[in-house]
Amino acid sequence: MKTKQHTSILLVEDEENLHEALKLNLELEGYEVTSAYDGAAALKTLQGEYFDLIILDVMLPEMDGISLTETVRISNNEVPILILSAKNSSADRVLGLKKGADDYLTKPFNLEELLLRVQKLIDKNKQLQDKSSIDDSYQFGGNTIDFKAQEAVKANGEKIQLSKKETMLLKLLIENKNDVVPREKILQSVWGYNVYPTTRTIDNFILSFRKYFEKDSRNPKYFHSVRGVGYKYSE
Repeated sequence: MKTKQHTSILLVEDEENLHEALKLNLELEGYEVTSAYDGAAALKTLQGEYFDLIILDVMLPEMDGISLTETVRISNNEVPILILSAKNSSADRVLGLKKGADDYLTKPFNLEELLLRVQKLIDKNKQLQDKSSIDDSYQFGGNTIDFKAQEAVKANGEKIQLSKKETMLLKLLIENKNDVVPREKILQSVWGYNVYPTTRTIDNFILSFRKYFEKDSRNPKYFHSVRGVGYKYSE
């Protein structure tokens, strides 16, 4: 499980004083905080980085918080979202949650309550991500992977020594069997980047897996690239 130092939050708030106060308090708690002051900037940031949580205001320039939430969810990004709003009506709260927010806090709020909700959302998300941890070895299509020994035995009996990164990526994909794993999550989980220049690295690993484990690497059965989104292991 990641420590707070490796837990990244995107803070989207255009009111500068509140933004700085929230950023400071979150950083004092040990979180890594990235700032955005409008919806469009937040969306751009999300395309290049992986976050464990988004905290966003409803009233934002360029694109409001509800539209931003909806856009994030349409792109299949399941990052937890905590909405902050000066609007206290239940209709606004319901709309925010309906569009995909995980929690909704009205202003003015108690700082301690905000920090508790932040921690709760992050913990819940970590539990979901760790939901299907697999054993030290895994078999599929006549291939056997030994994660501990960092090696695999192909269907034809040939033994392959796997690198640490190959082992980590295989484990991540297999743990999320039949689900697309976003490339940002892969780069952050396996390589530890938060901002990344290219995804060619992952493409090369997927090509290697196909060469190792697929009967026909040009028509893969197990390892798939989902254009513009991420990668998937399926059986």
